[in-house]
Amino acid sequence: MKHAIRRPAMVVAASLLVGCASVGIDDALQEANTRAGPFTEGRLELGRTQDQRARRSALTQALLSRPLSQNDAVQVALANSPAVQALIAEHWAAIAAADQSGRMPNPIFKFERLRIDSELELGRLLSFGLVDLILLPQRLEVSRSRSSEARTQLTGAVVEQVTQVRQAWVRAVAAQQALRYAEQVQRSAEASAELARRMQQVGNFSKLQRARQQVFYADATTRLAAAMHAATATREELVRALGLDDAQAAGLALPERLPELPKAPRDPADVAATATAQRLDVQLARARLDVAGKSQGINLLSTFTEAEIGGRHDTVFDDAQGTQRTRRGWELDIRLPLFDWGTAQRDALNAQSLTAANRYDATVRGASSQLRESYSGYRTAYDIAKHYRDEVVPLRQTIADENLLRYNGMLIGVFELLAEARDQVASVTGAIQAQQQFWLADAALAASVIGKPTAPSTP
Repeated sequence: MKHAIRRPAMVVAASLLVGCASVGIDDALQEANTRAGPFTEGRLELGRTQDQRARRSALTQALLSRPLSQNDAVQVALANSPAVQALIAEHWAAIAAADQSGRMPNPIFKFERLRIDSELELGRLLSFGLVDLILLPQRLEVSRSRSSEARTQLTGAVVEQVTQVRQAWVRAVAAQQALRYAEQVQRSAEASAELARRMQQVGNFSKLQRARQQVFYADATTRLAAAMHAATATREELVRALGLDDAQAAGLALPERLPELPKAPRDPADVAATATAQRLDVQLARARLDVAGKSQGINLLSTFTEAEIGGRHDTVFDDAQGTQRTRRGWELDIRLPLFDWGTAQRDALNAQSLTAANRYDATVRGASSQLRESYSGYRTAYDIAKHYRDEVVPLRQTIADENLLRYNGMLIGVFELLAEARDQVASVTGAIQAQQQFWLADAALAASVIGKPTAPSTP
């Protein structure tokens, strides 16, 4: 029959059509580099060849040969971290699965060989899902939506990974800076305690006066130990984020201090202007809504029935008469909904669509609010860090300079001078923490603008 011949041809054409609609990982990476350009600088790739791995290794060695800046740390992570490569490969699998969902199931070929007395019958049946063929255009639409969702998830995961690297770098540099200051304070406290001990021995200091100097030395030693561990922990956190091996970690060098604050904070109008409908969280929610809506249309029919159609070609050999006969026809298999009418499945589909629609609305409504909160944290951190830099630390330095003049004029003693130095400890430590918190908030704000909200973390 002509219809039996045409349908397999339709299956082949449909398979070719689906194959042309596939999106490869290279296209997805190019899209991620475009969407998240400020995060990846166009260097996100999946290393699959020896040349790619050698090029990335050379870039890593070049970046690690000098003190590592924050942007360099991001490039090292993208080029060197196995975790980043695993993340890309994982989303490659998700993209491939999305493409696979748009393809029709392969047709089924059945072959039968039956003998009745002198007759030999050879039966051949090629069948495929009739519902699958009818719904092929809708399956392609769902596949595209799922592929878009997977690509958006890849971009979001990369943004999140880069943000973690940026924040890990900030914490490592700040901890290293705090450690150097803690070492200075501990040496000063040690000298003060030793001087107090000697003065007590000659009778110029009471036991109470010496105890006050000694307790400051004990506190400074405790703070130094805590600072040493914090520097080690944050450095190792950065090492893991960069994917460094032991040799690379041993050669890792960081700047001595965090970057200076920008001259002015980011303008809220500029931040709001960059946060448009292209936000990743909005796009992801939209893609999930599309998948839910289109999938509901596809799955709705399958909740009622399933059908398969096939073309049959049988050949019958009669050995007794020496004849050969051919039979052609078609078969239609329909599952009858006698026991299960699919009401529970349809309720589940309706619930899924309603969930996706409300989550999309919640994401859209919450996007601006979340961005305002993130900017508030950024601006507050900037104002506090600037206040420490312009007010608190200079005032403490002025007091220290004046006390030094008084000491030189023999108006105060050495312990009064050291007491003032101890009062500076909290101010300087607070200034370092405020500067750290600003750069953490800056990284979090950059992620929020693109639509991947991230907590600024705490020092």
